[in-house]
Amino acid sequence: MTSAASRILIADDEPSLLKMLGVYLERLGYSVVTAGSTEEAWAEVEAAPDAFALAVLDASMSGICMEDLATRMLAAGPRLCVIAASGYPVDIALLQATAPDRVMFLHKPFSPEMLGNAVRRMIATQEADV
Repeated sequence: MTSAASRILIADDEPSLLKMLGVYLERLGYSVVTAGSTEEAWAEVEAAPDAFALAVLDASMSGICMEDLATRMLAAGPRLCVIAASGYPVDIALLQATAPDRVMFLHKPFSPEMLGNAVRRMIATQEADV
């Protein structure tokens, strides 16, 4: 059984990017769950809020806006961290104020290595708070 400390949810509406990110993070040793929509991502967290260490959210998906989705996820999983990813500027100050050290922004396009570094940094922050 995979521990929540190594389980990551990735939500993106670009299937090829979603698959590539999932494969890369699995190669780094993480257990990955993918969601092609904001509603699917929320359903995963709502069903098991303590099952994930981190959610990587595409900030420009249709459906639930990223700020609302992240707010719901942060409230549901008090240890869950969020990485908002977008090719456009995204103001995450309110999210960071709500959940200090649990939210970061990653500008697209990013390399798999940049994602891996961001994931490690967020999970390390989470583990330091234990």
